[in-house]
Amino acid sequence: MTRRKRTQLAVEITAAVVGIVYLLPMLWSVIASVTPASALLEQPLRWIPSQLDFGRYIAILTPGGVGETGAGFLEAMGNSLFVAAITVTIALVVSIFGAYAFARLKFAGRRITLALFLSTYMLPQIALLIPLYFILNQLSLLDSRWGLILVDLALVVPFTLWILSNYFLTVPEELEDAARVDGCTRMGALWRVVLPSARPGIVTAIMFAFFLAWDEFLYALIFTSTYASKTLPVAIAEFSGRYTTDFGLVAAGGLVAALPPVLIALAFQRNIVSGMSAGAIKG
Repeated sequence: MTRRKRTQLAVEITAAVVGIVYLLPMLWSVIASVTPASALLEQPLRWIPSQLDFGRYIAILTPGGVGETGAGFLEAMGNSLFVAAITVTIALVVSIFGAYAFARLKFAGRRITLALFLSTYMLPQIALLIPLYFILNQLSLLDSRWGLILVDLALVVPFTLWILSNYFLTVPEELEDAARVDGCTRMGALWRVVLPSARPGIVTAIMFAFFLAWDEFLYALIFTSTYASKTLPVAIAEFSGRYTTDFGLVAAGGLVAALPPVLIALAFQRNIVSGMSAGAIKG
């Protein structure tokens, strides 16, 4: 066996081991979600349950829920979809114009300003809880989906702005200059030349913005109190009772909540990889 083949084999084995390590918790969640609650506490633990119980999925996916644990799960999913979709839309519009300005316009303090935007993303969420709470209270947006959208934008916009500004730098300025020579305005060149060329970066920004908004937990926990605005992470966390926890129900809720991000990532994985790799070249 040549050295090149040994290296390739080592890489493949390492990738397989890493894949198994990451997939085992997901596999256990699938098993726990269809295992009766009493069987989950048996010793020794069985990886393959003697009987399957799909009652948890029926409970959380039935409109109105079955019992207190399942009530509101679908409403929380609708809230998550609404908050994530609106957050991504607003963040994308703001980030496209902002990133284009940082990538193409030359002004004093450009790099420092971009770094300041990115530094806000690095702040721990808990450090912003009290000021954000007072702001939302003054705006009467507590326990509101629009309030969650506002605070999620504070997380999402700096990240998407950074991704897109780096990616716009990879688009040759000569293409844009040629379009402007042919009569396009700067805005026309942005829509007709830059955005089509930056499609992988835009898809990457959309995906990560959606993931950030979909998975956000701390702000949703603190700033919401009813199912009119609670999102999926909070609804799943409330499956845990004060004295007992049905881990199978938590697993079922987590698997359902994971489906949209997983499907989106699988559908656009090529654009995500190319967008992240190209956006890391310059900046």
